[in-house]
Amino acid sequence: MTSPDSSRVWLITGSSSGFGLQIAQAALERGDRVVATARRPAALADLAASAPDRVHAVALDVTRADQIEAAVTAALERFGRIDVLVNNAGYGSVGAVEEIDMADLRELMDTMFFGAVALTKAVLPHMRARRSGAIVQISSMGGQLSPPGFGAYCSAKFALEAISESLAAEVEPYGIRVLIPEPGAFRTEFGGARLHRSRDSGLYVDTAGQNRDYMDSADGTQPGDPHKAAAAIVSALDEPDAPLRLALGDDAVDAIRAKHERLRADLDAWEHVSRATALT
Repeated sequence: MTSPDSSRVWLITGSSSGFGLQIAQAALERGDRVVATARRPAALADLAASAPDRVHAVALDVTRADQIEAAVTAALERFGRIDVLVNNAGYGSVGAVEEIDMADLRELMDTMFFGAVALTKAVLPHMRARRSGAIVQISSMGGQLSPPGFGAYCSAKFALEAISESLAAEVEPYGIRVLIPEPGAFRTEFGGARLHRSRDSGLYVDTAGQNRDYMDSADGTQPGDPHKAAAAIVSALDEPDAPLRLALGDDAVDAIRAKHERLRADLDAWEHVSRATALT
C-alpha cells in the first residue's frame, strides 16, 4: 500500500478484460482507487469484489455522451477526483480498405477515437482546476505503422496519437501529463471473438489476406504479457521523465524503429526534391 497522498483515482474504460482489466488490477496493487467501466457493469463483478471499498463499477458506452457525463459524475461523487483517465475501450479490426463497410469504420472511430476525445474533454476541467492529472491513451504499435489489412484499426490509433500529441503540449502548463502506450501483440482477446472482420472479397489474398489469416490463428499465441504491460504503464506515471510514447513489447520496439528508419531513408533520399519546391 502507498501513503494516502501518493494514491491515485483512476477512471478506466473497457475494464472488463484485456489491458483495461490488467491496468485496473495493477492500480489496485499500488493501493489506488479505480472507477472501472464497461458497457455491461455485471462483467466487472469480480473486479469490484476484489476491493469493494476501492472499486466503483459504472456502466459506460463511450459512444454515448450521456453515459460519459454520468461516469465522470459518478467518479467525482464516489472518490472526489480523477487523477488518471485511461482511454482503453476498443476492439480489433481486420480487412482491406476496399472491403470495410463505412458504417463499421464509423463505429470503430466512434469507439476508439471520438469516444476517447469526448472522455478526455469531460475530465480536463476537473484536472485543470486541480492543476494535476494524467491522460493515458492506449494506442498500439499500429498507431505508428499500418500494415495491410489493418487500415481501419490503425487509422483510429493514428488519429488518437495525433490529437494526443497536441493535447500533451496544451495541458502541460496545467500540470497534466499525457502517456501513449503502444503495445505490440499481447495475450489479450484482441484477436479472438471480439475481432471485427470485414467481408473477404478474395481480392487481397497476398496482402490483407495474409494478416487476416494471421489474426485467425494468433489469438492465444501472442508473446506479450498484459500484466507486465499494465505494470509498466502504472510505473511510468511515477516517473517525472516519462516519454509521451511508450512502446511495449519486442515486436513494437522493432517495428516502430524500422518504420522510423524507412521514413528517415525516404526523407534523406528525396530531400533534394522536397527542398527544390521553394519560391525563387
